[in-house]
Amino acid sequence: MRSTLKKTTFKSLIKASALLISTTLLPGVAQSVEIATDPGDYTPLPGGVNLGILYGQYATRDAAYADGDRIPAEAGLDTTIGLARLVHYMDIGGIIVDPQIIIPFGKVELTEPFGPLQSTSESGVGDPIIGATAWVLNNPDDQQWVGLSAFASVPVGQYDEDKGPVNVGENRWKGIFQAAYVKHLGNSVVLDLIAEYSVYGDNDDFLGFKREQEDAQSLQGHLRYLLSKQSHVALSYYHSFGGETTVGGQDQDDRVNTNRWLATYATFVDPTVQLQVQAGQDISVENGFEEDTRVNIRVLKVF
Repeated sequence: MRSTLKKTTFKSLIKASALLISTTLLPGVAQSVEIATDPGDYTPLPGGVNLGILYGQYATRDAAYADGDRIPAEAGLDTTIGLARLVHYMDIGGIIVDPQIIIPFGKVELTEPFGPLQSTSESGVGDPIIGATAWVLNNPDDQQWVGLSAFASVPVGQYDEDKGPVNVGENRWKGIFQAAYVKHLGNSVVLDLIAEYSVYGDNDDFLGFKREQEDAQSLQGHLRYLLSKQSHVALSYYHSFGGETTVGGQDQDDRVNTNRWLATYATFVDPTVQLQVQAGQDISVENGFEEDTRVNIRVLKVF
């Protein structure tokens, strides 16, 4: 019985590794949503506009699940993550494109011994993400847009092979692709729909083993209500699935199936400065750590 529990607990730790670093944005750490979009992200700005964005994200988790069942062991995982993002909008042959770079940084802390790891933490700068969106449909008159994005995560961030999932870097390449549709449903209501597909390179130094991961997918939706030209509120839903891993040649049976909600309030406190606050939590988790608290703050500067 003890051997079975230990095996299950170790497997759950591996499952939780997918939840540690997705930069929520990216803003997303932890959901297997590799780039968690915000309401309004896929509404393009004119060519020549630049954005400087700083994100702060804090999340706590005190339960872990395997195959939908809570693991009968103490679990604690806290993440304090920052993201610095620079976006430049440009017009290429009538198509708006926004090359950008995202630099994650912060701290990941395992607050309770879990599987083969004792309580530990790691902090530093994570893997930078570079990419761009191209708006293949940009129709402000009809108030609808379609954007296609491609991003690459470059494995140069802080990584300690002995800490496995408790790292701010991932020691592997990632490719992240998104397709988005945005439509005004009236004068004050806007719907954003985003599909994401992610592919992964191998991590050759994961707790002394090679870690491989299958492709993962996510669906994201935002329903915005425009309070004024300066402010809006929104309710968001994120569904992540896929991404099963293999460690040391052993199938971990850890396919992600996670649902999460997030509420947003955003307002321009100055004509060129927007402040955004978000709060939410996981609704359900099949494999990995369950997020019980998430608070995000974003400051955006237009220049």
